[in-house]
Amino acid sequence: MRVLGVDPGLTRCGLGVVDGHSSRRLSMVAVGVATSDALWDVDQRLLAIERQLEEWLEEHAPDAVAVERVFAQQNLRTVMGTAQVAGIAMLAAARRRIPVALHTPSEVKAAVTGNGRADKAQVQTMVQRLLRLEELPRPADAADALALAVCHLWRPAGALGAPQRAPGSLTAAQRAWATAEQAARRRG
Repeated sequence: MRVLGVDPGLTRCGLGVVDGHSSRRLSMVAVGVATSDALWDVDQRLLAIERQLEEWLEEHAPDAVAVERVFAQQNLRTVMGTAQVAGIAMLAAARRRIPVALHTPSEVKAAVTGNGRADKAQVQTMVQRLLRLEELPRPADAADALALAVCHLWRPAGALGAPQRAPGSLTAAQRAWATAEQAARRRG
């Protein structure tokens, strides 16, 4: 199973693609950050992030998208931008009929480190170890996106019962088409 993790942010949106193999073995496919210029109007910033997300979805053809669940922060501007980008990620996945799950930061930390209160350095170190990377994944937004993907692979429904597509929500023909489309993208 291939999962795109999205750590939403208006200036930097972490993106990480991880493949899950048998016996919980993991491999990193790609990691990066979608960016927008803080001097641009919000609509143009959202458009820039959306275009980069679309490119990642097209290039990596994930089976699922795991997005960090937005939680209340004291800085209203920050939480608004984060929520808007999370919505764009969910919309981009929904257009492609890719299931989306939301995971809280503490759920991700617990899945990756065993401690729901782990700090960023601990998460980065465990992501590096789990994915057998030579270096710590940087920036932190990218490491968080990889951690989201790992969390989803190991806890697909999420502790909060994140919304998933019902198994029968697609017809047999739609499922066959989606499977063939994803296989073609991966080969292409």
